[in-house]
Order: sequence, then C-alpha cells, then structure tokens
Amino acid sequence: MEELQDCNSTSLVALPGSLVLHLFRLFGRQDQSSWQKYILAYFLLVRNEYFSGESKTHSDVFCDISELDVFPYATDLGSEELELNEQKPILKVQSGGDSSGNRSNDCYFPGLHDDLSQDCLAWSSRSDYPSLSCLNKRFNLLINSGYLYKLRRKYGIVEHWVYLACSLMPWEAFDPNRKRWMRLPRMPCDECFSCADKESLAVGTQLLVFGREYTGLAIWMYNLLTRSWSRCTPMNLPRCLFASGSSGEIAIVAGGCDKNGQVLRSAELYNSEIGRWETIPDMNLARRLSSGFFMDGKFYVIGGVSSQRDSLTCGEEYNLETRTWRRILDMYPGGTSTSQSPPLVAVVNNQLYAADQSKNVVKKYDKANNTWNILKPLPVRADSSNGWGLAFKACGDRLLVVGGHRGPRGEVILLHSWCPEGGEDGADWEVLSVKERAGVFVYNCAIMGC
Repeated sequence: MEELQDCNSTSLVALPGSLVLHLFRLFGRQDQSSWQKYILAYFLLVRNEYFSGESKTHSDVFCDISELDVFPYATDLGSEELELNEQKPILKVQSGGDSSGNRSNDCYFPGLHDDLSQDCLAWSSRSDYPSLSCLNKRFNLLINSGYLYKLRRKYGIVEHWVYLACSLMPWEAFDPNRKRWMRLPRMPCDECFSCADKESLAVGTQLLVFGREYTGLAIWMYNLLTRSWSRCTPMNLPRCLFASGSSGEIAIVAGGCDKNGQVLRSAELYNSEIGRWETIPDMNLARRLSSGFFMDGKFYVIGGVSSQRDSLTCGEEYNLETRTWRRILDMYPGGTSTSQSPPLVAVVNNQLYAADQSKNVVKKYDKANNTWNILKPLPVRADSSNGWGLAFKACGDRLLVVGGHRGPRGEVILLHSWCPEGGEDGADWEVLSVKERAGVFVYNCAIMGC
C-alpha cells in the first residue's frame, strides 16, 4: 500500500464513530489485510469502554474534524455522516515503521505507525500499563517516559483512582471503573514518619505524602511512572496542617504551621513536571486546619483557625494570572474549631460541595449568593469523631465518601459515591467497594486523575 499522507497522530483517535465505521467498510471493499480492521476495531472498543465508564460525549474529548487533512474528498465535515468518494481511496497506510516513513521491525504493533500505536495505548486503561511495560524494552521505555500521559491530557482522557491509607495497611490504589485494588510498594521512610500524622496530595502522576521524620518535616513521593517511592524536593518553607489543592500538573499549599508551631499565611506552588516549589504571594490571613481546592481556574482556601481560639469563617481566592488574593467574607459559616477536622470539601464540575460534620449532610455552595444549601444526608456518620477519619473527595463527576463501619463482618472501610448532577440515576449513594480488615479510620485519601 502507499504511504499515509498528511495524517498526524490525532487523526484516527479524534474521529467520530460513524467516520471510523466508514473507514472500516472502505477497507473491507478494498480487500486489505486484517490488521487495518483490527486496529480500527480496537479504536472503537477502547472508545466505547471509556465512554461507558465516564459517561462523556464526543464533544468532550474529540478535536474539530474540520482541522484534519486526511479526508480531502469529504463534502460536509460538520455533519455526523460524511460522504466518502468510493472511486478514490482517501486513506493510505504504510505497512510499518515510524512517522518519518522509515520501516522498522521494532515497532509497537506490526504494520502500524508508531504515532498511531501510541494513540491506541493512550486510550487503553492505565491499569494495564504495568503489564504492558513488561512486554519488552521498547514498551517499558514508553510507559516509564510519561509520554502516554501527555497524550491522555491532550485527548482529555482521564481515569480517577483513589489512593488510600488506613490502619493496619500500607497505601493502596483503587480503580473505580474496574473495582480493583492494587497495593503500592512500602514507603522506605523512618519509624517516626510511619507513625506520625500525615497529609497527602495527588498532582499530575505523583502522590505526595507530607509528614515528620526524626530529622524534621519531610515529603515522600510515589511516582506513577516508576511505581516507586522517593524523597520529594522540600518546600521553601516546610509546614504541616496546611490547605492544599491540585489542578493538572500543579498544586498549591497555603498556610499551616512551621516546625516551631508558628501559624503561617505564606503559600507555595508545586510544579510536578519539573519537581520544583515556587513561593507565591502571602494570603491576607494566617491560618491552619483549613482546606484548599481549585474551582473555575482559581485556588481557594476556606475555614481553619488563626490561633487557639480564633475560628475563621472567611475564605480566600487566589488568581493565578494576577497573582493576587481576594478575601471572601462568610464563605464558610460556623468556621472550624481546633477539635474539628479541616472542612470536608470537594469540587465536581466547578461546583463546591461540603460534608457538614455536625449535621451529617451534604451541602452545595451557591456562588452567586455566597450561601450553602443542604442536598442530602451523608451515608456515614461524620459527627462521631468531628470529621476525623473520614474522606470526602471529588472523583470525576461523582462525590466520594470513604469511612469506616463496624458490623457483623468486623471493621471495614466503605467507599460510597454519588453523582450530584445525575438526576434520578444519581439519587442514592452507591457502594463502590468494601475494604475488609482495614480498620475504621481513614488516615489519608487522595484522588489522582490522569
């Protein structure tokens, strides 16, 4: 066959299903070898699995078809069904090699360009990546390079996994789509770090765990690419009990206490791509035991205390473009006492939700009126321990509540999820998983989406 012309790596991945089916039939008419049909079927299979799990639409992920140069004979690129000229083959495929046109016996899929092979792998589930990396050196280098995760970001492919640390167990990862638990390697920290209180944050393809070692405050990092733990670059001003949130490859930590117990109003931004901390402007108020999150492209901090007695009801908004903080009065009515956990908040589709620790209900924040409205009861008790030992997180388009339960089967950890914008289908809490022999206290929980 002739070479593929004017076809970049996004061309096939970005096509709507109807157009891929047209190509499938076209290959059938031309009586070509079976690998073309196989790869097109693979695209359809992976896309169908992804959309059935994430409930996304074509417009959420795919690029504009009019930008593609592969189909010069299509009469209406904006329509759902495209007219293909049966007299003139419009797709030409090389039997093997890379995107430069050089043939190679060392390719990912025999007879397929490497860029298209990488597109296929990007659409596969990331839970399969460890197995793929064991196939040969070439697959291993590709998986460990992180390039597939850059492709996933480019195409809008996101799988949200839950990373959890409970009593009597090390860190584990949970894949909600496949309902599968995976144990992470044991963290090579000292005994002090292992036993002391810790905080966690997922950013990019990294899981950061903050705690205290014998020598002082430290950060351990689990790298999804290497599937191993290592020390993370320390903050410019190490701290604990801070507010934090992540968006893509960056994270922000704000406030907290330094090693001497001084309450801070300073903040830092972490870039996981380069592994570097950057000091950003200070908040208006010093605070600890507060919570942070990204919403509408901005970073927010709410709740917390400024001293042993002073509870804060205001929030602060950080604009990444202007590098300025704006104070929002009464954003978190009731505030936070020193005996309570930091506010249990989560953002789904740029809407803010909170688990009320005293009333055991889920609330939604009204941005226009700066008020909170009650939505429904929580599936577990949050008032029994003032919110401690309970996780309230955003997992894709769903809210996730992770908490302990004592029952006939002993102590278990339950993972409940609910879609706040799901209409009738999202009316009730769904039990995603039951983790047995894990105690009843959730020490750390982070959601990684990549």
